[in-house]
Amino acid sequence: MTYGTLELVRPNLHRVDVDARTMLFHVPSSALFELDGVSRDLIGLLERDGVEDAGRVHELLVPQYGRAAVAEAVDELLSLEILVERGGHARLNPEPRPVTRFPLTTLVLNVNTGCNLSCSYCYKEDLATPARGQRMTRETAQRAIEMLLRESPGQPRYNLVFFGGEPLTNIELIRDIVDWSEPRFAAAGAKVDFTLTTNATLLNEALINWFNAHRFGLTVSMDGPRALHDRNRRTVGGQGTYDVVRRKVDMLLASYTARPVGCRVTLTRGVSDVEAIFDHLHREVGFHEVGFGPVSSGDIAAFNLPPDELATVFAGLRRLGHRYLDAALAGRSLGFANLHQLLGDLHAGNKKMLPCGAGVALLAVDHEGGLNLCHRFTGSGLPRFGDVDQGIDRPRLAAFIEKRLDRSGTGCQTCRIRNLCSGGCYHESHARYGDAAHPAYHYCDLLREWIDFGIGIYARIAEASPAYFETHITPRKGA
Repeated sequence: MTYGTLELVRPNLHRVDVDARTMLFHVPSSALFELDGVSRDLIGLLERDGVEDAGRVHELLVPQYGRAAVAEAVDELLSLEILVERGGHARLNPEPRPVTRFPLTTLVLNVNTGCNLSCSYCYKEDLATPARGQRMTRETAQRAIEMLLRESPGQPRYNLVFFGGEPLTNIELIRDIVDWSEPRFAAAGAKVDFTLTTNATLLNEALINWFNAHRFGLTVSMDGPRALHDRNRRTVGGQGTYDVVRRKVDMLLASYTARPVGCRVTLTRGVSDVEAIFDHLHREVGFHEVGFGPVSSGDIAAFNLPPDELATVFAGLRRLGHRYLDAALAGRSLGFANLHQLLGDLHAGNKKMLPCGAGVALLAVDHEGGLNLCHRFTGSGLPRFGDVDQGIDRPRLAAFIEKRLDRSGTGCQTCRIRNLCSGGCYHESHARYGDAAHPAYHYCDLLREWIDFGIGIYARIAEASPAYFETHITPRKGA
């Protein structure tokens, strides 16, 4: 061993104890390793003081593990930049580089700001009743698609997302655009997928059959059993909507075969019983997957989950995660979307420099043709990033993305989940801090605990049922 003083690069590693095993989460690569004895003890030596003379490492570890094993462990940890020789430099984050490419694959079309419901917690600043809603025209939608193909040519597959308000209040436009866009994308040598999020109240058998024919990816907004759902999801006249939504969802799930149907749950103050909600929506109603969106920085403060309820939510998510583990060890997939997504990221070794594809792979088009960061920003105070005629305002959008990419001087710079969280949701930051590029610090600790929990679940499945990932995780991400 020819090294001098070794120094531990703490921000590049995180140890997680899983049963009797010690797992190393390599932060820069999002890779997970099980530490053998020599590596575990080597890291343990340096964790106490941060630095250790290589001669002392040799003195303490060679008698137990042998010279070759200790040298190999040091070399491996140096290559991972978990160790450096004192005075050396380890990379924590990639050097920020100018953003010049926007490989758009997804376009969200806000087809109507109008909605036939009046959900009390709705974040949409431009929301109106259907009759008063601002509807996107066919011409605007077509120009948006032409802009997509012009700005990001040559992609093998694109995705059009229809959003609102309630998008089905402008179903005529959706039908027109689907019929027009399928041959248009084919002429460009590409395939196109269609996605839609709906409150389900306007579904009928003919519409479901049409969605089936065009293989729509459908997500229904539903908040659980009647008492919880009707608490916030009401008609304009203030009536609960559970009964009509349940009837329409039963009809949908009975006949829809093109793709699995998912459910999105909005968790707000007083709506935090994750397990009861999941059991109702997955087991009783029959949704393939259920995903939870906790609201902590909504525009209407009265609906934000206070800290104690947010902690209750994450405790419920972990209990549900243990049930997911039991199912996975039995070779079954429990439709818990939040954990499924996290396990997918860990399995793929995802290293996210940004929290999502908004602004890079995805933009949202409002009814006027303005380009917005994502669907949550249409009608908001955040400046637009171009329009469907002039295209992307590249300097403005690049400046925004570069600001978020630059982690220097932020808590994200050395955070152990920096490549999985990447600062959190832009809209949460916009609502809470008035700056969409500001890291969402208010739930950092809870999210770190959640990811540690996910690492533990991943390690247990990988040891006992490794085929689970290829059977259930990889196909889901491909879909």
